[in-house]
Formats: sequence, C-alpha cells, structure tokens
Amino acid sequence: MNPSIAKALACFLAIPLALSAAPSRAAVTAIVHGKVYPVSGPVIEDGAVLIENGRITAVGPTSEVHPPAGAPVYDASGKVVTPGLIDAGTQIGLVEVDLTKQTVDSALNVNDPIRAAFRVVDGFNPFTTLIPITRIEGVTTVLSRPDGGVISGQAALVDLYGHSLHDMLIKAPAAMMAHFGTGDDKTGNSRGGVALALRRALEDARFYGAHRSEYNTNQSRSMSVSRLDLDALQPVLSGALPLLVEANRSSDIEAVLAVAREFGVNVVLYGAAEAWLVADELAAEQVRVLVGPLDDLPSNFSVLHATFANAARLDKAGVEVGIVSGSSHNSRNLTVEAGRAVAAGLPWDKALAAITQVPARALGIASDYGSLEPGKVADVVVWSSDPLDFAGHPDAVWIRGHRVPMTSRQELLFKRYETLDGTPPEYKK
Repeated sequence: MNPSIAKALACFLAIPLALSAAPSRAAVTAIVHGKVYPVSGPVIEDGAVLIENGRITAVGPTSEVHPPAGAPVYDASGKVVTPGLIDAGTQIGLVEVDLTKQTVDSALNVNDPIRAAFRVVDGFNPFTTLIPITRIEGVTTVLSRPDGGVISGQAALVDLYGHSLHDMLIKAPAAMMAHFGTGDDKTGNSRGGVALALRRALEDARFYGAHRSEYNTNQSRSMSVSRLDLDALQPVLSGALPLLVEANRSSDIEAVLAVAREFGVNVVLYGAAEAWLVADELAAEQVRVLVGPLDDLPSNFSVLHATFANAARLDKAGVEVGIVSGSSHNSRNLTVEAGRAVAAGLPWDKALAAITQVPARALGIASDYGSLEPGKVADVVVWSSDPLDFAGHPDAVWIRGHRVPMTSRQELLFKRYETLDGTPPEYKK
C-alpha cells in the first residue's frame, strides 16, 4: 500500500479510539441559571441541577441549590437544560456500514422466523463512530434493537459513554423485538402466517414454562422453537419484559393487540404509522406507542394513512406516545422528529416527554432515566435554545455525570480538510 494512503487510513481509524477517551469526572458539578425542564414537573426559569458522583442530587431554583465550595460550575444563563434524550429506535453499536456485512450485527441470518434467544448485546461495538456523532446532539441513551424474522431477538439499552460494553450497558435484555406485517417465504407471505408463527411460539413457551421438567426429560410434546428461544420468551409471558412490536397498518396493530390479550403480554408498539386510526382502543388498553419518523406520504401499502399528526392524535386520545428516530446513522435527528410533531399539533411539553420520559417508562428504566430528579442518573443536556427548534443545539452534555467531549469524526474531518491549499488530502494532519 502507498505509505501516504496507509498513514491516512491509520489516522482515520484512530479517530473513534481517540474520541472514546474518557475525561475525568468531577465528583460534583453544578449547572446554574438555566431554564430547566425537569419533564417530571414544571419548568424552572432560573434553575440549577447539581450532579454528584454520577447522580442528580438536587434540582430547583438556582438560589436554592448550593454546591460545595470549589465545585465546578457551568453557567447556563440564557440556555435550556433538559434530561438526556432517549432514542428507542436505533441499531447503534450493531451497524457501521450498511452495505458491508462484516460491520452489520443487527440480525441473525437464519431461516427460522423465531429468534428470541438472539442477543444483540453480544455483538455490540462500543467504539462505533456513530456514538460520538449521536451524543453531541443530545441523545445520551439508545435502544439497540435486532431485526429480521417475526421475533427478532433481545434488544439492549446503553448509555453513549464509556470504554466498554460493561461501562455503557443499562439493561439487556431491555425488550423482545418482533415484527408484524406481510411476512416472507418462511411465514407463507401472509399476515396470517406471521400471526400463526407468533402465536405458536408464545403458546409453546407458555406450555414449556408449565412443563419444564417434563421437557427436560423428553416427556413433553414437541416444540416449534428451540429450548433457548423458549427460555428467552419466559419474561415476555410474565410481563417482566416488554414485547416491542413493529407494526404500521391499523389492522396489523389490532391483530397485535389480540395476541397481547390472548397471552397477557406487555406490548409496546413501534413505528405505528396508522396507530391514530385505532387510538381509542390503544388508550383503553393503555398501550404505549413509540412512533417512527412522521410522514404523510404512503411509501407502501402498510402506511396508506400515514400523517404528520399521528403523535398529536394519539396524545389527544389519551395514548402515552413516544418518538423514535428509526435510524442509527441519523439518530441525531430525534429532536427534528419531535419538533415536527409539535408543528403537527403535539404540545411542546408532550414532545419533550416523548423523547425522554415516555421511552424510559416503556422500557422499564424510568426510576433512573427520563427526567431531572434527585437520585436519577446524571444524563443532562444544556441547549443553546429551544431543543425542538432547528436553531437549538447542545452546548454541553453530561452522561452518568461525565461531561463528554463535543467532538465527532465529522467535526475532526471537517477541520482537517477545511482549508484546501493544494496539499494532497492524505497529508493533512
């Protein structure tokens, strides 16, 4: 290889490693004089947030929050302070380059439509270049989800800070991912085939849970799925693990609700482009909905009734609605999606909750995440202005009490090539 090209490639590959270097965490940090949106309570016009050892210890008016003498103080005058954003619709850490299969670990490439035992956490890459890109846009926590099949496998929740998966992991499994739609060859290319595969797996898992000893001694009926899959589905049947189902057509959503009632599982809808058509039913059954990127153009026959007002109409009907980016490389657009929902009628405070508190509740981490309250994990973002406006951007981000560097691969490359003076790019420092 040409030495100059090799040198450039080495520098390029070193960027994510350099960005992962963890700055030291101050034991105590005070953010003062900001417009604080706790999400769990009313806005505090001249507010402060006190962080100690990775947790929030005080939230209130600046005049009432007293940091220890000598503690670092961040002056957020004229700025907005919110919890770190939670994107429950990504594959960050599982996908780097979509068209390069060696960098894609989001799906189990098998013919079986039931892959409940598949754990994305086993393939998570903590040094992905997508992490710095995402966190400097205020997204501090993501759900990395599997794909493919009817039941895709177990999703994982991570904070976007740390040297290793151990440092970053919040919860795994955090949800069991499933898909309901037209199906493929393995499910007879029909929605009925998808429903059959889902019901069969859940029924087998329910039988297995009640007859485990007989199964282990080869004295029970045969099962349609493996023992590992049967074990993985037990927390779903008990309600301890949410079944996160991607479904868009209103009739698909109704079919998912029928399965949920039949097996008593805790269903959270994902995507849900036509959910507004069955909003009253969703509200009556207290089903949380994580809507995907809002659209009003029918890109396929499953979203003919898509509308920008989906989130607003769900909220008006009494549905607890969250918003996801539906992306890995553009999870940073989460605030854009929330802002579009506001423009289509969703109240501003509900839109902020949709990317903080609601996904935390849906995924069972609300005791530690999703709002600014004493005792919660110190994931905090200071914004230049309204975070749901195009003009607003993060000025500072804390994850688990660490103030993270506001740099990414894009920014470093931009600075490297900002001035073109005739020098070959591979020689740029």
